[in-house]
Amino acid sequence: MPRVKRGVNAKKKRRKVLKAVKGMRGARGRLYRIATQAVDKALVCAYADRRKKKRDMRRLWIARINAAARLNGITYNRLMEGLIKANVALDRKVLSDIAVKDPAGFAKFASMAKEALSA
Repeated sequence: MPRVKRGVNAKKKRRKVLKAVKGMRGARGRLYRIATQAVDKALVCAYADRRKKKRDMRRLWIARINAAARLNGITYNRLMEGLIKANVALDRKVLSDIAVKDPAGFAKFASMAKEALSA
């Protein structure tokens, strides 16, 4: 049986890894062994950060809603409780968008929440 020569495939594999680390500084962008470690770590971080991005966005929405709510004399917690009691089914993403782009419209939601809490 003839022996298998891996030169072409090995070179392709290395080229793929080195292309992925293009732009990294020092050994990470040049040396294959260290480049593979850099690629592995980068892929792990990318996977984790795609999930972390969702948490970060939710925190941003809550911060925006809280700021707008306090301008209308109510806290975030009480606002959300009042909106639930008033049967307003808006998620935090939409509420924060309204708070930023339409403060007058958000003020109406805040007054609806206050009325629902007092009733």
